[in-house]
Amino acid sequence: MKKLYVALIPLMLALLFTACAAEKEDKTEAEETEVIKVEYIQISQEEAKRIMDSEEDIVILDVREQDEYDESHIPGAVLLPYTRVDELAEEMLPDKNKTILVYCRSGRRSKVAATSLANLGYTDVREFGGIIDWPYEVTGNDQ
Repeated sequence: MKKLYVALIPLMLALLFTACAAEKEDKTEAEETEVIKVEYIQISQEEAKRIMDSEEDIVILDVREQDEYDESHIPGAVLLPYTRVDELAEEMLPDKNKTILVYCRSGRRSKVAATSLANLGYTDVREFGGIIDWPYEVTGNDQ
C-alpha cells in the first residue's frame, strides 16, 4: 500500500501543476482579448454653442428623422438619422478626425449615434443632448 501512495504522489503533483498552468494560460488569453471601449465626449449646450461660434471646421450632426429636422434644427446642421449612422457615416462624414457635435430631440438618440460614430473610428465626437433644451437659434418650418 505504501508503494501505491509513493507512486500516486508524483502523479497528483503533475496534475496539480498542469491545472495551475492551464488556469494561468486562460487568464493570459482573456487579458489579450480585452475589449477596448471607445467613447465620445459629452458636453454642455453652452460648450457646443461656444465651439459652433469659434471653430470653423466642424460638423453639427442632427440624428433625428427628416420630419423633425424640417420642423426645426440648429442652423448649419447636417441630418443623419441615428438608425442610419452605421450605414452612411463614412460616406457623409469622410474625415474621421473632424470635430462632430451630435444632437437629437432629447439626448437619447444622440448618445446612441455618438457611440456608433466612436466605434466607427471617429476621434472627436461630442454629444450635447437635445434640441428641446437648446436655448439658442434654430431654423425650420415652424420658425
